[in-house]
Amino acid sequence: MLSGVFAAACGAQEGSDLVVSSDSALSAIVAELLPDLARRSGMELREPVRVEKRSREDLVRYLERKLDEELSEDEARAIVDAYALLGLVPGDLDLREVLMSLYTEQVSGFYEPDSTALFVMNDQPEADVRGLLVHELVHAVQDQSEDLVALTDPDRGSDRATAAQAAIEGHATLVMFEYMAEEQMGSAVDLSQIPGFGPMLRENLQGIRTQFPVLASAPRIVQETLIFPYLEGAVFLQQLWSGGDRVVPFGDDLPTSTEQILVGPSADPPVELVLEIRGGESVREDVLGRLELGVLLEEHAGAGAGSVADGWEGDRYALVEGSDGQRVLVSHVLWEDEAARDRFLNVIGANLGALGAEARVEPSEIDGRPASILTVGETDGITVRVSSTERR
Repeated sequence: MLSGVFAAACGAQEGSDLVVSSDSALSAIVAELLPDLARRSGMELREPVRVEKRSREDLVRYLERKLDEELSEDEARAIVDAYALLGLVPGDLDLREVLMSLYTEQVSGFYEPDSTALFVMNDQPEADVRGLLVHELVHAVQDQSEDLVALTDPDRGSDRATAAQAAIEGHATLVMFEYMAEEQMGSAVDLSQIPGFGPMLRENLQGIRTQFPVLASAPRIVQETLIFPYLEGAVFLQQLWSGGDRVVPFGDDLPTSTEQILVGPSADPPVELVLEIRGGESVREDVLGRLELGVLLEEHAGAGAGSVADGWEGDRYALVEGSDGQRVLVSHVLWEDEAARDRFLNVIGANLGALGAEARVEPSEIDGRPASILTVGETDGITVRVSSTERR
């Protein structure tokens, strides 16, 4: 149901029942685009979309508020400590500052699910506004059928949230590229049927690293997690649509892991591991997933080493603080077979010196299946064991 303010704004529209906006020029563009974008996305446009222009100062205030809500200083510190022990970020990294710099560098417009509104930065050249709107309007349509905030809730686990984000952003990115291709060629284009789409898209989107100085200077793990939803998410959607139906990537088709994004929709759901921690205080628990495990391997063993993570079946790590205040990271990974586990043991075992503290890796079993345990830091009486497993 529309709120009073929203309904009043609807009443103020200039001849359009699709858009709510105080900017008549913006409203006209959005009203033209929306029906076609809803059709392309395979989703139903159920109510008007609110769209407004905002200043960079408005954006900064919004981002500061969202960071305070979603990433406290203590949580940011815990994330940095965990990834520093894995040798992926400097121990003194100010994650909140890096994220603020990245977002303010890149954002030219955004859809804000909390207020169900699309905002365009008022410093954008007119020539760029249309392309920006194509992408963000897909999010507005998505949000009329799905709870985008709930789907990407970090409490679901980073890997699962990243997979959902890839479905959301990949969906919008594929629709955007298809629309732009038709505008350029002057004829209908169905990107789901284009052979070699994945390599072509990867080559085009990888170039954005050099376009944004802050992104280019960020740790690779930060770069990859930001780029992944757009790049690999679009490839995932193209595979999902290749059968001819414009299946929306939600409901039963929502991916539950980054492995499903990378391997394809047919990949099995991961196994969820539940940890039992003794002798210390749990500071953070999370899942690395296929994406971040691959980044870990390539960061320390070189290009191509990420494929060693292809046998991943599920994982969970714990950052634990001992009585002496020191933090240790213990990561359990379940593998599809012994060969996959042994490849990981060999590669990571040869690069333990690149991690952030004294480390060891050893084989184990979980419910009779091959697994590995990576420990970084001095345990000093701390034990972290897998207490149960289940398919997600």
